This record gives sequence, C-alpha cells and structure tokens, in this order.
Amino acid sequence: MTLKIIGLASNTDQIISTSPSVTRLFHKVPETIKGMSTYKIGANDFLNDLGEVVEHLPELNLNNNYFHVFVNGVLQMDDIFAYTAGEQGIGSLIISIPEESQISAGSPVVVEIVNFHPKIGS
Repeated sequence: MTLKIIGLASNTDQIISTSPSVTRLFHKVPETIKGMSTYKIGANDFLNDLGEVVEHLPELNLNNNYFHVFVNGVLQMDDIFAYTAGEQGIGSLIISIPEESQISAGSPVVVEIVNFHPKIGS
C-alpha cells in the first residue's frame, strides 16, 4: 500500500481577518493596601494612553478578548481580580489582596484589554 497525505476537502475562498483593538488603563495606588481586603478602582480613577481620565471601562467582546492586570509591573493571577465594564462613570476593577500580601503606596496598576473583531470575507 502506498502512503498518502490525507487532508480536508475545502472549496471555500473565505478569509477570516481579526482586527484587535487594544486599550490600556493606568492607575496609581494612593496608599498601602494590606492583605485580606479588596481594592476597588472605579472607571474615573483610571487614565488612558493619552493621560485623560477614563469615562467608562470598555466592554469585552464575548469569546474574542483577553485582558491582563499588572500591579507594580508584575502580571497578576486571574483569580484575584474582577473586571466589570460599564457605561459612563460605571465599571470597575476589584482586586482581592490575599493574606500576607499588600500593594504599596505609589504602585501602578495597569490593565491591558484586547478585543478582537473577526470578519469573514472572500
């Protein structure tokens, strides 16, 4: 028997393109926050890439997004924060500070949000 390459039969000329939109948000912690507490950062407490106050936190495209949270330049574990998008003046990032941890005064908190906008074309 002769060896063969088995492949999928496809008669499509469709092209899928993804256009990401990236949003970065910046916040400076005003005072030290000790463990076993939560720290809430409202939409208006963030600055954008232009240094302007953020009016609302962007929505996340269902199944087409990811976001990262950095505290003092270090990527944080997924289970210690909750992101809530919202309209003007609404939305927040809540960070749960574990026992024996703290966020020092002056530490930057950076949120990077990437939403993908897939389009099918030919």
